[in-house]
Amino acid sequence: MRLWELAARFNSFKRTNVILQHLRMSNHTDAAGEVLLERKGCAGVITLNRPKFLNALNFSMVRQIYPQLKKWEQDPETFLIIIKGVGGKAFCAGGDIRAISEAAKANQKLAQEFFREEYILNNAIDSCQKPYVALINGITMGGGVGLSIHGQFRVATEKSLFAMPETAIGLFPDVGGGYFLPRLQGKLGYFLALTGFRLKGRDVYTAGIATHFVDSEKLSMLEADLLALKSPSKENIADVLDTYHTKSKIDQNKPFILEEHLDKINSWFSANSVEQIIDILQQDGSSFALEQLKAINKMSPTSLKITLRQLMEGSSKTLQEVLTMEYRLSQACMMWKRIEE
Repeated sequence: MRLWELAARFNSFKRTNVILQHLRMSNHTDAAGEVLLERKGCAGVITLNRPKFLNALNFSMVRQIYPQLKKWEQDPETFLIIIKGVGGKAFCAGGDIRAISEAAKANQKLAQEFFREEYILNNAIDSCQKPYVALINGITMGGGVGLSIHGQFRVATEKSLFAMPETAIGLFPDVGGGYFLPRLQGKLGYFLALTGFRLKGRDVYTAGIATHFVDSEKLSMLEADLLALKSPSKENIADVLDTYHTKSKIDQNKPFILEEHLDKINSWFSANSVEQIIDILQQDGSSFALEQLKAINKMSPTSLKITLRQLMEGSSKTLQEVLTMEYRLSQACMMWKRIEE
């Protein structure tokens, strides 16, 4: 065998080991610092602590959050669960796709395990018997949406930025996207899923992604007030959130960014195929339609078709059924090795 072939194999071996080490972060000495799990006042507090990586979710974090969530759910002294991110820029910018896709190329089972355990966590958040409050301050995409959207309360701020951009990387809007997206008003969820359109600030609340809107500078006070509650009920927690929401005046009278386009969005994205949607956008010819056409044309054609079918199917399924479907889709996508960083 030639020297360059040996070198190439050695480099490939080294790269694979680096990837596997990254995915097995549960064995890494710094893993405990990536997510902080603390009991404070009446609550269990989950803090995503990877600010340099915009609090991106990795395998270690999933494996730490899930068992603690289940413990707090059974603890009679824990009355609510709060999840937040550090750094101010992001709640959680998504999952660590690069490591997962590289693991799939190396034919490792870790890619299967990551998606399976992440989706189990998503379902646990949905079924959690304790009120779950997600402070989605900053970038909230992909896996970050999965950590928040299924909770009972989601608090957006003027810094919030929501998107499901997976069709651009050969994937689809997973973490239960097939469940919550088709349940947004009209065809808004289909539009967000296929175009990757970004919602910011109060629009995240208006769209139905968040349940409340609070000024970012008030979040620490909100958290303190929640922690100070004595054996609170779900209604007590809702009252505190409602009070802060009502007091927030930022962009209070600003119309929803998509307000004037909602009727057209409902019409365009009612089509039964991606090809029909593209034809309708071309025929419309308005500047907004052409902007969306340009966005769609940048996406993976396969991902677009998968996503449209995913949302159509998910519109009549339970969350558990959707997550099962999405797990199978995720493994098919990994097998196709279509994911690009």
